[in-house]
Amino acid sequence: MEQQLWIWIMVGVSFAIYIGIAIWSHASSTKEFYVAGEGVSPIANGMATAADWMSAASFISMAGIISFAGYDGSVYLMGWTGGYVLLALLLAPYLRKFGKFTVPDFIGDRYYSNTARAVAVFCALIVSFTYIAGQMRGVGLVFSRYLTVDINTGVLIGMGIVLFYAVLGGMKGITYTQVAQYCVLIFAFLVPAIFISMIMTGMPIPQFGMGSKAADGIYLLEKLDGLHKELGFHQYTSGSKSKLDVFLITAALMLGTAGLPHVIVRFFTVKKVRDARKSAGWALLFIAILYTTAPAIAVFARTNLIQTVSNKSYETLPEWFSNWESTGLLKFTDKNQDGLVQYVADPRINELVIDKDIIVMANPEIANLPNWVIGLMAAGALAAALSTAAGLLLVISSSVSHDLLKKIVYPSISEKGELIAARISALFAVILAGYFGINPPDFVAATVALAFGLAAASFFPAIVMGIFSKRMNKEGVISGMVVGISLMLFYMMKFKLDFFGGGTNEDWWFGVSPEGFGTLAMCANILVAILVASQTQIPPKKVQLMVDEIRKP
Repeated sequence: MEQQLWIWIMVGVSFAIYIGIAIWSHASSTKEFYVAGEGVSPIANGMATAADWMSAASFISMAGIISFAGYDGSVYLMGWTGGYVLLALLLAPYLRKFGKFTVPDFIGDRYYSNTARAVAVFCALIVSFTYIAGQMRGVGLVFSRYLTVDINTGVLIGMGIVLFYAVLGGMKGITYTQVAQYCVLIFAFLVPAIFISMIMTGMPIPQFGMGSKAADGIYLLEKLDGLHKELGFHQYTSGSKSKLDVFLITAALMLGTAGLPHVIVRFFTVKKVRDARKSAGWALLFIAILYTTAPAIAVFARTNLIQTVSNKSYETLPEWFSNWESTGLLKFTDKNQDGLVQYVADPRINELVIDKDIIVMANPEIANLPNWVIGLMAAGALAAALSTAAGLLLVISSSVSHDLLKKIVYPSISEKGELIAARISALFAVILAGYFGINPPDFVAATVALAFGLAAASFFPAIVMGIFSKRMNKEGVISGMVVGISLMLFYMMKFKLDFFGGGTNEDWWFGVSPEGFGTLAMCANILVAILVASQTQIPPKKVQLMVDEIRKP
């Protein structure tokens, strides 16, 4: 069958499954809408958490950035993996024992303050909208190539699909949809990797294939280093970033992971604390399958790309090149008019511009794999982006309807009214998310990395101190969160969005990139919180007893 027909079949079947699950598991109460009725099994919750966690940034963009940045791209791999371990061991069981619906719920009750709750709602919205911009951008990228529409139209189509099952099913519908999406995305990620590993090295396990010898007897990584040197790029297996920036980016991704509201809320959906621990273990296993494969895909794709296009005649390039060129995500400009593709590091000579986010999706086509594999890749990429977008939408809608409306503005609202408010806020959230998806500040992984910085600067200290410090009070945590989120927003807007005069890389404070600045903003949050708390009243006795109760095994 033709490639486009396979794509329609794979995407159509997967979407039919998602929509069917949403209709079957529609939420009929606020408890089902927010936390799936707290009745999800550990294995199912582990798969749903993995799908929620492995967004477009993980599926589409992480291998892409490792592919182009080499060693420097490993910060995303280390930060996101380590951060999940931190979340699973340090926070998840305690938050589940607290037994509320959302992160602002925890902060509002633990710090006995609606002001703290309101600040947490603001932070949740900022983090979630920054994160969802990357997901909607990922949806647009997939649709633009596989359904032959422009990126903006692709974002609009994705908005409609996410809105349907997120608004109808709430957390209950999203959870079981994400179980199906995990199966689709992991199968789509592994199959091309296994095929290409076999073709390039004869090794069926991609993780081992990456370090094996190619058909010409040269180790694959050694060959890639040589290709990079020939083209003037930095050696693939060594880094160019400063050690300080690498450390701070990794820390921001780790600590931001532990503060992400859409991941934390997944641990509220299981029956008991023990199940929260079990589901965290299952999720880590499911996540590791993809995360250990991503570097191998990066190496395979980068090697194939350079060998396929570098110094080749434009007229003889394979069909995949023109397919991606038509999306505008890959551009060739024949500067010297010789008809050959000059792909080199020097921007004055280089004739090929490649969007980092296409490398994983283009990988099966570059390797000339069967059309059904390309169709499977389309379904997997959409599953990754849509699963996380749905989880984020739920955080946004619950922050507005439950934490803002129910807890602060209109406490006497009925359960039916709250459910309607949640669905209306999800509608507006989808519209705003679509706008950010059409106008993102950067490529998918970098946009998402900023969301982690924001989460690290705002939520992580408030949650950790709320669990482990009986002395931390409302004045301290409010001051810390305001300072942390404000610093990160200022830095992000200055150096990513060119607000406040903009600036170049040379203007970064202490040489720290916006992706790593979340760690410094988090430190500022902690220092301010401790200082203010030490000069104000200790929390009430009942709050201190609440902290003791949370920490009991």
